[in-house]
Parts: sequence; structure tokens; C-alpha cells
Amino acid sequence: MQRDRQNRFAGGAMDTELRFVVDMNVGRLAKWLRVMGYDTLFPKENGDNRLVRIALREDRVLVTRDAGIAQRRAALIGQMTVALIEKDDLRSQLGQLVRDLGLNLSGGFSRCVLCNEPLRPIAKGDVAERLPPYVLLTQTKFLECQVCRRVYWPGTHWTNMMSELSQVYREVS
Repeated sequence: MQRDRQNRFAGGAMDTELRFVVDMNVGRLAKWLRVMGYDTLFPKENGDNRLVRIALREDRVLVTRDAGIAQRRAALIGQMTVALIEKDDLRSQLGQLVRDLGLNLSGGFSRCVLCNEPLRPIAKGDVAERLPPYVLLTQTKFLECQVCRRVYWPGTHWTNMMSELSQVYREVS
């Protein structure tokens, strides 16, 4: 990890301003960071220079497996933080970020996994026509992305994702 942020995570508390920009070589992390509630950009065109510019301009942690980015002057002198991911498998990658940056789930399921926008609670009646029949019968709590209009609810997929993240936290503890 370049640029020591440990002082900002005293006692494992999350820095509520912590935001990310994710390189394509660890693209699956973007979705999972969003699931955890973190503002996470995943630019379609993300050459090294563009990623560095975004990280510097918006004070985002640049998440990558590219050691060359971590050796850039901006990272070495502490102008930006680079999370240099060590392993190939997703669970290890998530574990590294949780361990190194003190990430937590306090904001979990608050961002759209597709477009990164904050989710807003919405009444069942306002989204009923967009829900599968079984979901309409069994669920009562819904969230909607105001940009892409995707609807979320705490069903089995949500439960499975939380279980996976809980396992990551257990392995790191």
C-alpha cells in the first residue's frame, strides 16, 4: 500500500470519504466495493495515465495489480494512494483491501452495482410493474437507482453476497 492511511483508520473505523478508482486488471473488485457501499469508479477507458489523473483529481484510492502504477512519482511521494493487489482470486483481493484499508460494511447495499449511484428507498407500489411475481409476493423493502432505474431488494442474491463478505471479514480477523 502506497501512502500510509493507517492514521485515518484508527481502530478499524472506515474513512467515510474513502473512494476508489479500479483498474481493469481487478475489475471484479469494482462491483464488490460498490456492494460494500463505497463510491467506486470503473472507467471503460482506463489507461494508466487516465486512472492516475482520476485518482489525483478526485482523491481516490487507485486499485490495481500494475506494479508500474505503484512506482509512479505521485504514489511514491504520497500524492495518491495505490492499493497494489497481490493475489489473483477475488476473495483474497477483497481481504487485502479490508485488511489494509480498514473497510467495513456499514454502508453496504447503498450504491448501484452497475452505475455507482446512491440507492434510494422506494415504495413497493412504485416499482410493482417492474418486479417478478414471486418478488412482488415475498418482498417488502426496495431500493432504486435514480440514474439507471435498477431495483434492488434483500432476496437470496443479497443474502449470498453478504455471506461472502462476512466470510472475507472472518478470514481477515
